[in-house]
Amino acid sequence: MATLRLGDIAPDFTQDSTTGKINFHDWMGDSWCVLFSHPADFTPVCTTELGEVSKLKESEFAKRGCKVIATSIDPVASHNDWLDDINQTQGTTVNYPILADEDRTVAELYDMIHPNAAATVTVRSVFIIDSNKKIRATITYPPSTGRNFQEILRVIDSLQLTDNHSVATPVNWVDGDDCVIVPSITDPAEIAKKFPKGHTEIRPYLRMTPQPNK
Repeated sequence: MATLRLGDIAPDFTQDSTTGKINFHDWMGDSWCVLFSHPADFTPVCTTELGEVSKLKESEFAKRGCKVIATSIDPVASHNDWLDDINQTQGTTVNYPILADEDRTVAELYDMIHPNAAATVTVRSVFIIDSNKKIRATITYPPSTGRNFQEILRVIDSLQLTDNHSVATPVNWVDGDDCVIVPSITDPAEIAKKFPKGHTEIRPYLRMTPQPNK
């Protein structure tokens, strides 16, 4: 099985889910997507994660043009029973699909089973996929560690900003903070045109400017 790398086209698949059969690329359309796996149904950490994503779906992911979809190797009937627990304990209503990857199609395509960590279940994989179906970021957590979805949102913000402006985002950047002018831009006239808010040159290679789209 080939390793998926940044910039690769996210593998397409057709799989059953809590909202019916899903063809992944068709379901994505021209949206961004976060595909994330969880080890098993009726597990405590996953319950908190899926509840949190439900709360963030409309308020945060949707405004970034990003869909969310979860997956595990449990069947649809188990997922549906578990949804009642998630909704009750997390004070939400899960409003996105959970893939029922019983035959491990998705797990194998996306290399979500790491035998040295957990031989029979998927680890906590995250794939951030852009509107061109390209994998833009991957994050992998062990089953024992719940994900920080604010960090995942931060990464999406950085990717969407840097796709459209000649900047990179520095350490601990969050939306609204100053950005780094990419080193490839060296002409002062071009800098002045692209960054009318001005910039601070700390070193010739380290130049900070207010976030261009704010």
